[in-house]
Amino acid sequence: MTYSLTRRAVLGGASLAIATLGSAPSFAATKIQRLISPGGIEAWFVQEATVPLIAMEYAFGGGATQDPAEKPGVGHLVASLLEEGSGDLDSKSFHERLDRRAIELSFDSTRDQFRGSLRMLKDNRDEAFDLLRMALTSPRFDAADVERIRTAVLAKLRRDSTNPSTLADRKFFEVAFNDHPYGRQAGGTVESVPKIDVADLKDYVRRVIAKDTLKIAVVGDVDPESLGKLLDKTFGSLPAKAQLTEVPDVVAAKPPQRVFVPLDVPQTVVTFGGPGVRRSGPDFMAAYVVNQILGGAGLSSRLFREIREKRGLAYSVRETLLWMDHSALFVGNTGTRADRAGETVEEIDKQVRRMAEEGPTQQELDEAKSYLKGSQMLALDTSSKLAQALLQYQIDKLPIDYIEKHCALVDAVTLEDARKAAQRLWGQG
Repeated sequence: MTYSLTRRAVLGGASLAIATLGSAPSFAATKIQRLISPGGIEAWFVQEATVPLIAMEYAFGGGATQDPAEKPGVGHLVASLLEEGSGDLDSKSFHERLDRRAIELSFDSTRDQFRGSLRMLKDNRDEAFDLLRMALTSPRFDAADVERIRTAVLAKLRRDSTNPSTLADRKFFEVAFNDHPYGRQAGGTVESVPKIDVADLKDYVRRVIAKDTLKIAVVGDVDPESLGKLLDKTFGSLPAKAQLTEVPDVVAAKPPQRVFVPLDVPQTVVTFGGPGVRRSGPDFMAAYVVNQILGGAGLSSRLFREIREKRGLAYSVRETLLWMDHSALFVGNTGTRADRAGETVEEIDKQVRRMAEEGPTQQELDEAKSYLKGSQMLALDTSSKLAQALLQYQIDKLPIDYIEKHCALVDAVTLEDARKAAQRLWGQG
């Protein structure tokens, strides 16, 4: 495995909290439609009138990989500024209109996509979609707003420079991907962010925000005809084609590699991982299931049992699959006392080798399948969660009926499939 270690003062953990409305609809049984607007804009759509809300998630291809190599953080700064005024509305006026109608509008630049989220009450849909249209087509990038947001971004980057978990993750990706765009910091650096100017922001918008890479998911109380018109009005005037810089496929650096980042605090963070399985690969589902057994969510994974319950080395330990457009990883993390970091790393290595050599037991496989099937349904219990899932399925090039097929795909994984996937994932340690 590739390791990145840093020290921190307090152990951290991850938890999952699921809240549901008392009368939340069963989205899994709801028909997912492929809607094509009169102007040819496609969206995956679930019409749901139980609650008078509309949630939309959308993404343009590109993301942080389209930042100039010498100026990482351009996409992140664009995402932070698009709601800071557009057209004839300055930042204050734009936010007043959002607040007056309780409209939630946000943007984010991930590694491979420039993403956005819009939520509103049904009665405010026209204004909500119009504000989104303005943000995407006529951002102001006023000098005062750019400098205010730049200052906030730099303040966060400086805080991150003393955050052990952030430092460990950052170094891990640098080692895994070297000079590939995935190895750069999506949020920028304290050196790069001051160099970004308004011309860089406008150029990013011009190149990235276009219709040919657009994916949309909408869930809520709106009829297909009205939604089609809203989509055309919002996205119809965008450029037809993006002008993206080509990004090559890359395989993460192979183990064994270890990097230590010194930090003068009494405890240690460990980030570990290595090459993973692409989402489109035929053995992805087997890898997904066996990964749950080794280090997935819940309290029954091997890493959790061996490292926390049996040895008390850490409060939590997790490991997950991470897939991107051009690569894939398995990535895990934990935190422990500085004087027990070596023992913790040795035990992680031991459990990874054991899983690669022996694979899971039938009981472990059955329990993992049960957990994954149940958690998938719980993850779709609100309109926003369902919209997020439908957008991700489109990005992953999955069929529109994937929700219906998911449980059968999990059930189809055999013990032999799981053992082969474990060997492929962790056979190099």
